[in-house]
Amino acid sequence: MLDSAKILVVDDTPANLEVITESLAAESYDVFTAISGERALKQLQNHMVDLILLDVQMPGIDGFETCRQIKENAKIAAIPIILITALSDTDSIVKAFSLGAADYISKPFREPELLARVQTHLQVQHLTQTLETQVAERTAKWQATAQDLQQSKLQLVQHEKMSALGNLVAGVAHEINNPIGFLNGSVRNAQNYLKDILEHVDVCKEYCAHIPDVQEHAEDIDIDFVCEDFSKLLLSMQSANGRIKKISTSLRTFSRADTEHKVSANLHEGLDSTLLILKYRLKGDDNRPAIQVVKNYGELIAINCFPGQLNQVFMNLLANAIDVFDEAAQALSLETLKANPQVLTVTTTMVNGTHVEISIRDNGKGMTEEVKAKIFDHLFTTKAVGKGTGLGLAIAQQIIVDAHGGTISVQSDPGQGTDFCIQLPITT
Repeated sequence: MLDSAKILVVDDTPANLEVITESLAAESYDVFTAISGERALKQLQNHMVDLILLDVQMPGIDGFETCRQIKENAKIAAIPIILITALSDTDSIVKAFSLGAADYISKPFREPELLARVQTHLQVQHLTQTLETQVAERTAKWQATAQDLQQSKLQLVQHEKMSALGNLVAGVAHEINNPIGFLNGSVRNAQNYLKDILEHVDVCKEYCAHIPDVQEHAEDIDIDFVCEDFSKLLLSMQSANGRIKKISTSLRTFSRADTEHKVSANLHEGLDSTLLILKYRLKGDDNRPAIQVVKNYGELIAINCFPGQLNQVFMNLLANAIDVFDEAAQALSLETLKANPQVLTVTTTMVNGTHVEISIRDNGKGMTEEVKAKIFDHLFTTKAVGKGTGLGLAIAQQIIVDAHGGTISVQSDPGQGTDFCIQLPITT
């Protein structure tokens, strides 16, 4: 309130201080006094005021210098200053305003004029502060809205990328199915044909072995080896076909589209399908050996969830761990990496019969406490520009906490690796 404003009066003449103080106190202002510029500056270090009445002609630091020092101090520069002096020449007035004074009162002053100017400048100061607060609040709201829009945009981009990946994977899996079916049927037919051929070869051996040309041809082609190896070859083709079929099934599992409602899903299938998608990144190359994957799967029951979203979380966590290994490979020699294998450990377990827990741990470089505190913040990333949006873990937290009512936490220390732990309720 204006009538409880704090006013500092600076004057080296006690009589002037008394008159001004009484006038201001009568209007319920909270008045502070100082008899020199030096004391005024010291008071302002500990007490903030709303207005300063400052005499110009004082020994030591005069009013002009005091005004200059106040305006150079960012903490108190906004306090309005009214200079009071017997100097009424144009140069003095111009100097006062050039130094930042808000007003100028000539001595001898009249009490009504003094009070009117004090009230006017307090009102202006109050309105200025109110306006600044409103501008700051609206600016903060605008910035928050702009940030939300940016986050929403990036989340949409992330969602579209995952959706595009899912569609691509689903399309590949669909296209694989036809040749898989053809190969499977062909191998079965070939096995039946081979059985008939081998039976015919046995008949020929029995009745034609004495014919020189037949015997010579059998020896040239090593018929016994061919018959034995051909059977093994078909079995290998059948096994490879089975692996391709398993890959196709895993691709469809990863790319499954979420419905409006949660469905029952096996989390191990989601983890395996995600690891399959990332298999090409786990392989070794000229810079590092293959990343080892250790799966410690417990006995889990199916849970109600959005499996496509959870696969996205698994993808983010596993891909981030691989990124950490790739970054380390650039700084370490191949021999060092071979002596200290890079390991990803995926562990699942039941917790109290009410939750499932998924742990994804790497033995990489770990995180500092500062990084760990920000790891789930929107737009925070430790990756180089262009290699990360800072949304992966923020979206993961949103999926786990908001969409599934679970928890996601991280344990990490520099040089000790990182462990992301997810807990999901069995039924929600």
